[in-house]
Amino acid sequence: MRKTDPMSDLATLDALSTEELRDRAFSRARKHGDIGFFWNLIERLPASRETESNDESLGTVGSSIEEVIGLWRELTGHDYGDQEPLFRAAFIDYLLKHAE
Repeated sequence: MRKTDPMSDLATLDALSTEELRDRAFSRARKHGDIGFFWNLIERLPASRETESNDESLGTVGSSIEEVIGLWRELTGHDYGDQEPLFRAAFIDYLLKHAE
C-alpha cells in the first residue's frame, strides 16, 4: 500500500496559515529549482501589472530594477493584502501538484 503525503490533501493544506503555505511552497520550489513558480508569483503582484504598462525604454532601467526589488520585498514581506486568497490558492495548487 502506497503511503500518502499528508501535505498533498487539500483540506490539510487549506487549514494551514498563509505563512506556513508560503514557507512550504517556497521550500519545495527552491529544492526543485523551480524559478517559474517564483516568476508566476511575481506576476500576480499588483505592482507588476502596473510595470507592464510603463515605458520600457533604456532610460527607465534604474527604476525597473527598483520596481523588481520592491516586488521581491512585497512578495517576501508576507503582506499580500487583498491578493492573499490568490496567493493562498497558488501556494496550495503548487503543493498539490508537486507533492513529495
